Amino acid sequence: MSSEKVDASSTMNSKNVSLPMSRVKLIMKSSPDVSSINQEALFLTTKATELFVQYLAQCSFKRGSGREKKTLAYCDLANAAEETDTFQFLIDILPKKILARDYLRSLEEMGEVEDD
Repeated sequence: MSSEKVDASSTMNSKNVSLPMSRVKLIMKSSPDVSSINQEALFLTTKATELFVQYLAQCSFKRGSGREKKTLAYCDLANAAEETDTFQFLIDILPKKILARDYLRSLEEMGEVEDD
């Protein structure tokens, strides 16, 4: 066996990723288009997902509100999704939170506009 194969297999273990590979595999298998999953593809998908989540968190934290803080809040993620072109596809998944009364008021206003 060549040293490249040994190096590749040793780097593709669950110790090199933070996300549980079994959970990523379960999510991948939930797609009707997926029948089997290669270990290398599973590892790369898990690592790519981990890096994406890390990037999203870092960008959201940097763009966070002006308050002095040490935490990442949901609103920071929602703002990053809305304001950053890279994360535009997440707008439906990370909508900005609004109060119920504000939502009901906007529904009433929309109803008045449609009635005109």
